[in-house]
Amino acid sequence: MCAGFLKRFFGTKPHIVYSPPPPSISHGAGMQIPEYKNKPYFIVASVEMGNTTTKCILTGTSLETGACYVINKTVSMSRDVRPPKPDEEVFGETLDGTRLTRESVTELVRDTLLQCHREAKLNIKTDLDFVVRSTGVVAAMESPDQIGDFVIALANGCLDAGVPPRKMTPPMSIDNLPPKLKSHSFADRLVFTGAVAGVVPPVGSTGVEMVANEMEGELAMAGIKEGAKWTPVDFRNPCISLDFGTTLDGRITGDVHHDAENPFAKTIGNFCGLAGAIPDAIVRGTGLVEKRTGTALDVFGEGMVSGGFSLGRHQKAIAEYVDLCHEHIDIRIVPSDRKRFGRVPVYADIAEKSGVALVGCDCGINGDGTDNLKKIGAEIYEKYKLSVVTEVVDRVCAKMALRMIDVCIDRKMVPDNASIGFTGRAAISGKKPELILEGITEREIFSDPVDHLVFVDDGLARGAALMGRCMNSLGKPRNPLGGVRGGPCIMSKRMKIGR
Repeated sequence: MCAGFLKRFFGTKPHIVYSPPPPSISHGAGMQIPEYKNKPYFIVASVEMGNTTTKCILTGTSLETGACYVINKTVSMSRDVRPPKPDEEVFGETLDGTRLTRESVTELVRDTLLQCHREAKLNIKTDLDFVVRSTGVVAAMESPDQIGDFVIALANGCLDAGVPPRKMTPPMSIDNLPPKLKSHSFADRLVFTGAVAGVVPPVGSTGVEMVANEMEGELAMAGIKEGAKWTPVDFRNPCISLDFGTTLDGRITGDVHHDAENPFAKTIGNFCGLAGAIPDAIVRGTGLVEKRTGTALDVFGEGMVSGGFSLGRHQKAIAEYVDLCHEHIDIRIVPSDRKRFGRVPVYADIAEKSGVALVGCDCGINGDGTDNLKKIGAEIYEKYKLSVVTEVVDRVCAKMALRMIDVCIDRKMVPDNASIGFTGRAAISGKKPELILEGITEREIFSDPVDHLVFVDDGLARGAALMGRCMNSLGKPRNPLGGVRGGPCIMSKRMKIGR
């Protein structure tokens, strides 16, 4: 029996975090009541409209322990948004070309939010504490600042669902918090400066965001920090976070010296471009999904499994197809003259002047090479069927992740005390985590790679919960999320800054 076979089953496994259900309290024989109904919980709705799915995910954070749980998740396909009416202005579209109007987005968000609360038997006005909106639909936007129009449409959907405006903005003082939050908040001692989980967002010299999906990158980073709390990994600064949704987002944070008066880490890099859109293109070539709007999710779901034991004889062909796919995948620092990369609007020139590295992933130029991936997918399926397509998809995505890390290594943005985290369907499903861990191990950047690597589901929702906590100063000094790896809580330094 070969060593590789044994290693597959008994080798080191990566830390993969799946959202646990909230605990219940027993009330008599057979009576189980969710803990968030009886104990103080901070309940946040994450409203996300992406290129592939639109989600409302309700999370509840125990104010006693700081543990975050997913209460309910409602998911719909963004391609199913109603078509524009004759009198409506189309202001954007998804990567697959589904046209969007402010009114159609508002209605989809409203209906998804209402359905999620209805399924959870929660009241939006009385049970919900906070709402965070985000979107990855940036393909048809001309510049990063246009994202504001989309966020307004998301906000209108929340308002139409009955969310009070005060539950979408930070409180002015601790006196504006409801009674259940006051006793757990440090808002009387701290000032919210915009830093989430101990990281200051990047702002260019002109005061504008450098990538259109900046907020998604912030939420993904915060969500991975929260998710890592369920593992032994100390995922605090410096860290690299990558969100492999349909589009790519994420952040790279710098190190902070333990004697520094300012305890916040700076954002020294951003990720942008295509991620899940790459495997989507390969799968569309198989003919198993709709040619324009079909996705890998339609075939594999979110829990894609590996190809099985029969793939050994196809290993050479699989490796060749992976290399062939990557001939069309462009991963590098975004050139300063580019206004888009991977169809995502960027201010690459401002990023360069500000010293922020934009790591981009494209297929051809702004996605015009995806037809080549479709042809490759068609050839694989015709010759080898679905099991080999699955294996190729896993290895293509893993190689994408490793190439991005290589760019960071070349720029000396991965010190030996850094941590790397992934979220999103194109990084945490199937064999991808094992393949990524294997690649990180081969690069010998950490003495114990598994202790520096984590994979987290529902990163944006977890990030929304954490952002809400930061805005309301609901921290846990004994179990901090801010600060540096191995370091103490930074609350005392934050209080000193705020004086």
